Amino acid sequence: MNAVKLDTNGNIFIDSRDAWTTYEVSPRTGKILWQLGGKASSFTLKAARGQVLDIAGDIFAWQHDPEGHGDGIYTFFDNDAAGTANTATNTLVDLPYSRAVTVKLNFRTRVATLLAADNQPEGLSAPSQGNAELLRGGGLFVGWGSQPYFSEFTSSGKLIFNATFPAGINSYRAYRLPWHPAAR
Repeated sequence: MNAVKLDTNGNIFIDSRDAWTTYEVSPRTGKILWQLGGKASSFTLKAARGQVLDIAGDIFAWQHDPEGHGDGIYTFFDNDAAGTANTATNTLVDLPYSRAVTVKLNFRTRVATLLAADNQPEGLSAPSQGNAELLRGGGLFVGWGSQPYFSEFTSSGKLIFNATFPAGINSYRAYRLPWHPAAR
């Protein structure tokens, strides 16, 4: 597992990157309430119009940073094309780039819908790390993990900011925070 955190409803999120699965667990009983992805997903996976699942029919693979936002909306950093088991001949996934995905879970129908995917602007794959921060207004701020980039997208997926760290620098997570430079 690579992340353990509270969901918006007080349950525990456990993200298992190598199993391509995120679990929601009751903190009271320890029971798995649902799982998204992996071999025994609780949800049927589908893509909204204009979105694509990978060749394995998954929303994500080797994912990082699951975040619940309420009303069944979740974001994930989707390493997809990279990861522990990735090789040049791996045909389980077909996306040559990492992306940040927004997913809607319908708990009544047990359908998970890929609503949006914001692709790494240079078409790069991050073999590890990474995050997606949902911003007020629906945009995303994405840290591309082992790739030394961070980007901001509008709610419609338009890239409005893209920057890189100096050579040899990357970040596990990147966040957009207010900055108030001191007057000189």
